[in-house]
Amino acid sequence: MSGAEAGLAISVFLACAVEAVEALTIVLAVGTTRSWSSAMSGVGAATVTLAAIVAALGPALTTLPIDVLRVLIGGLLLMFGLQWLRKAILRSAGLKARHDELAIFRDEIEAARAASTSRSGFDGYAFAISFKGVLLEGLEVAFIVLTFGANQHRIALAAGAASIAVLIVVIAGIAARAPLAKVPENTMKFAVGVMLTSFGTFWGTEGAGASWPGNDAALLAIVPGVLLAAVGLARMVRQPVSGETVSNSYHLTRRPAVGHSEHITRASIFLAGIWDFVVGDDWRTALGIVLGLALTALLATTTIATWWIMPPTVIALLALSIRHAARLPSRDR
Repeated sequence: MSGAEAGLAISVFLACAVEAVEALTIVLAVGTTRSWSSAMSGVGAATVTLAAIVAALGPALTTLPIDVLRVLIGGLLLMFGLQWLRKAILRSAGLKARHDELAIFRDEIEAARAASTSRSGFDGYAFAISFKGVLLEGLEVAFIVLTFGANQHRIALAAGAASIAVLIVVIAGIAARAPLAKVPENTMKFAVGVMLTSFGTFWGTEGAGASWPGNDAALLAIVPGVLLAAVGLARMVRQPVSGETVSNSYHLTRRPAVGHSEHITRASIFLAGIWDFVVGDDWRTALGIVLGLALTALLATTTIATWWIMPPTVIALLALSIRHAARLPSRDR
């Protein structure tokens, strides 16, 4: 196994383990409190849906020209990775509440107990919450597997790493019958953010037509460089840690504000979900990535070496995004 393949497998494993822990927490909460059969039905339905998505998108991605594939995947990974890294830096710096699976577990249990119960044998609430939780977290797993795997034509390797991660988390969760609170999830998210950002920078630059000095060996400089920049930014904006925890259950149950629901259609909700998934909550970063890759592609047609454009661009975008987020109230980060 080459260094690039090992990096791919490790990155996919860590990212998918994080998502699996979050999905498991939701399923355990509604299964324990409401109905295991209905919760597992939701898990099964979400799994089938995800399998259909992967089956449809996987072959389509591998048919694209390699440069188009790399610049597309590189750009998406940068958008995705910088979201993870920015939030991980803010948590590390004490500017954002840390992710606590025990707190999320308690929130989900309280919500499940407060929801109305059905007199029939099927619990619609348990099914819906499990389905949404597994589908949302699973979409991120599918995205990571497809992007990493398709770029190196090693979807099987990426899928294998993801499967192992999910299997380990599920077995541990079943054995403990509790959320995996001891898993260093915030540290893992920091590491995953670094890896996604590094690979996104590497592949995006290659896809735009630039050549890295040393080819794949350039990752040995890119990964530590992104890590050092992220740690440095976290120290620059560090605040005293409040000990506050955060729940992610809101994204499963939130509803449109009163007075605006009549203006919201299913299509707009779907498009908003796609936008939030890809671009995230900082469109400036996404725009900067597109412009940086476009500049690289433009100058790559000349005799000028252009591999150096994206690394400082990515670090600058990350710093600006953190600076902007640090000025916002904690709930808006």
